[in-house]
Amino acid sequence: MDTQGRCDSRHGWAVIGATFMTLVCTYGAWYSYSVFLVALLREFGWTRSVVAGAFSLFLVVQGFLAPLAGWLLRKIGPRRSVLAGGIVVGAALLLAAETTEWWHLYIAFGGIFAAGMSLAGWIPAVVLVWGWFPHRVSTMVGVASAGIGIGVLGVVPLAQFLIEQVGWRWAYRALAVLVMGWTIPATLGLIRDPSAAVGGGVPPLGLGSEGQADSPVAWTLAGALRSARFWRLAGVFFTGSYVTQMLMIHQVAYLVDHGVTAMTAATVSGVGGLMSIVGKLGWGVLSDRTSREMTYALGFGCVLGSIGALVLAGASRTPLSLFLFSVLVGLGFGVLGPVTSAASSDLFGGPGFPTIFGVLFGIMCLGMGSGTWSAGDLFDRTGSYAVALWVGAAMAILSPVLLWLAAPRRPNPPPAPR
Repeated sequence: MDTQGRCDSRHGWAVIGATFMTLVCTYGAWYSYSVFLVALLREFGWTRSVVAGAFSLFLVVQGFLAPLAGWLLRKIGPRRSVLAGGIVVGAALLLAAETTEWWHLYIAFGGIFAAGMSLAGWIPAVVLVWGWFPHRVSTMVGVASAGIGIGVLGVVPLAQFLIEQVGWRWAYRALAVLVMGWTIPATLGLIRDPSAAVGGGVPPLGLGSEGQADSPVAWTLAGALRSARFWRLAGVFFTGSYVTQMLMIHQVAYLVDHGVTAMTAATVSGVGGLMSIVGKLGWGVLSDRTSREMTYALGFGCVLGSIGALVLAGASRTPLSLFLFSVLVGLGFGVLGPVTSAASSDLFGGPGFPTIFGVLFGIMCLGMGSGTWSAGDLFDRTGSYAVALWVGAAMAILSPVLLWLAAPRRPNPPPAPR
């Protein structure tokens, strides 16, 4: 590797580090909704489906914006996208702090926060990793996305602490300062679009700082939509996010309902975040060294086990049962990001990848929103989470089956243009 290549490689790691911390802040604010949900229920007396509905709207709006975000990345590049998104996320959190009616929360968090996360969240993070490290996508996505776990580990308990000390309004304002205080200077100083970018976008053939190009492919969004493998992979995105997001958002409320203190439940969520870091790193490496399908199946075995562990934790409330749940849900949640991103790259890498991945992420958001809202709705209808957990278990079984059917380790060529 020449001097420029070594320089680019070092800067690629700086981009990974900055992306890691950006995901800590933004996704920490995202998953802190699990503790704000309890605080909002207590203050306003709204139904659980109304409060969970704001989060579901956030996911649905983000899902609809995802294809546009993928297209925009090719026009302006990830750096500008993350900068704008960080500002919008901070503004949304400040507005959420002023909530007095349910629709205020829907506009601030469900709408504006969703727009900011579309610009600063998962899609630009994956495109940056794919552009800088095209031949180690799963491993490097695992490294960068470990920031999500740190966000859950650190920011969620911090939010609960702030809620108890200064109230949920000032907790939201503090998160706004955290997000903007990091993303603005870090994006300007550390993040750079992939070196082979054309017009500040992404590499035309996945060419990154390592100086190697992927095989030329000609996948377009229209071609992907005509592929059966695309829809199988889309099913993986939907079902996997359905069950994991349901567990991540409703775990605190479930445990509080069963007599666990709010701070203990938030700590359990934080430990799950810690274990997701181990999962993201471990599953990412395992996926690159073995197969996407087997790695994903092992990860979702943990998700399925976590559902049983959550029921046990609610019934016994022992430290061991709470720890078992947090370990399993964290490990299971950790497999979703690196493996689905790498599978998408395996099947649909090339110049159209940002747009195609944007659509897949949009479908993932629909799954997240469906899981979060339906769990709240089923609770309101039945008075418990029992039915929701059975549905989640079915999704945890179906998701790896769909990935085996999509078979990312045997990618097919794109269809001939019509």
